[in-house]
Amino acid sequence: MTPPWLLLDTAWTPQDTELSLWQREAELVIRADGFDLMSNRMHGSEEEMATLSRATRPGARVIVGGLGMGYTLRAVLDHLPPGGRVTVVELSEAVVAWNRGPLGPLAGHPLDDPRTDLVMGDVSDVLEATPDTWDAILLDVDNGPQAFTQPANARLYGVPGLNRARMALRQPGTLVVWSAFEDSGFQRRLAKAGMQVRVARVEGKPGGGAQHVIFLGLWG
Repeated sequence: MTPPWLLLDTAWTPQDTELSLWQREAELVIRADGFDLMSNRMHGSEEEMATLSRATRPGARVIVGGLGMGYTLRAVLDHLPPGGRVTVVELSEAVVAWNRGPLGPLAGHPLDDPRTDLVMGDVSDVLEATPDTWDAILLDVDNGPQAFTQPANARLYGVPGLNRARMALRQPGTLVVWSAFEDSGFQRRLAKAGMQVRVARVEGKPGGGAQHVIFLGLWG
């Protein structure tokens, strides 16, 4: 018999979305209003984001929107050149607490890395306040540009939000956006915001599983 899911904790986001942390044996899942948002069983595409970011300049500054289970942050740290730093921006205090608690070992406690800076808030606001700053911007927010669990995240993915991201990049810089879905409209918006567009399709876990999409906006 399959063991039941155990509810470890619940919290509410500033946009009134209910987040919940569940565990079944070794599997951990974060759900948003009952939808599976992320799982420790499937995180290969998040790690691929760091590989595609091109943040290789010594002293590179990288910003990650969305802490999640820490896998994207860990991958960026593992690829960071000498002297580099990573800023991770997270809206939910509960997600940070979970990463300091039961989720911490999954990605090797990346919040404890001295190269990590944690900012509580909206990554869109941070990008607006930091023009010409970042070598790479990684957005692992919600389920991608369709933003179906957090409607407020759509401000990241419209042309004004993409223009804001482009202006926050140094040249050459890369905007990297994780998505659970194909989205030709988002590709057109990236191009309209003045970036060269690339699309990568990667497996969620080695050897199979759902394919995820990584959109790249190249600037300079």
